[in-house]
Amino acid sequence: MTQKVAVLGTGKIGEALLSGMLRGGWSPSRLLVTARRPERAQELRDRYGVEAVSNTEAAKSADTLILTVKPQDMRPLLDELAPHTPAERLIISGAAGIPTSLFEERFQPGTPVVRVMTNTPALVDEAMSVVSAGTHATEAHLALAEEIFNGVGKTLRVPESQQDAATALSGSGPAYFYFLVEAMTDAGILLGLPRDKAHDLIVQAAVGAATMLRDSGDHPVTLRENVTSPAGTTINAIRELENHRVRAAVLDALEAARDRSRELASGKG
Repeated sequence: MTQKVAVLGTGKIGEALLSGMLRGGWSPSRLLVTARRPERAQELRDRYGVEAVSNTEAAKSADTLILTVKPQDMRPLLDELAPHTPAERLIISGAAGIPTSLFEERFQPGTPVVRVMTNTPALVDEAMSVVSAGTHATEAHLALAEEIFNGVGKTLRVPESQQDAATALSGSGPAYFYFLVEAMTDAGILLGLPRDKAHDLIVQAAVGAATMLRDSGDHPVTLRENVTSPAGTTINAIRELENHRVRAAVLDALEAARDRSRELASGKG
């Protein structure tokens, strides 16, 4: 493998990608990292044996640049990179809401760009990463992006027009589940359980339910109906969820997340 890849802005997600590539067989000599703080750069050097460089050095020497900074930090980073980035560099962006067209405008004509929306389960190799091609990205560019992100979970290709929706569902998705677990844990305390026991019960229920959703092949409605006996406890709980319009609230919440992704694309901070 002769590709040299640089991870720019190596925070938690960037470090997860770096670790995944190394476990997947990438040589540390083929990997570069950049970090805002010198002590963070040294930490990455010591932990992974990779070279830490400046953003400018990465742009000049790496074949692929993975940009993992926050959306609000992306435009200043592009200003720094653009004068030093040849047209053949592959740009992989992990920033929510920012379209490939912005990168294509800032970099040299013909620069290939791949947009990827991943999520925080990358930290435990259970990410869902959604991959879209820019105007000049080829099958080989997409395959390389998938190879990198498959090291921390699964990947799915979608047209870029679906990226904002994917961000709302998958990019932000883990937070919704954490919110639900928090609420259910509080309910367990209200019902008389100690917090630690309520937490363990809910977390294992969530893990088991997610595994069944992934592995059984059954529709969520079927799985829910299998738990819902006539006149039983579950149907009473479901009735209350419907009375409080939880389903409608979820639809509204995801629309709000999608709309915010579109705002980020327009440059609104």
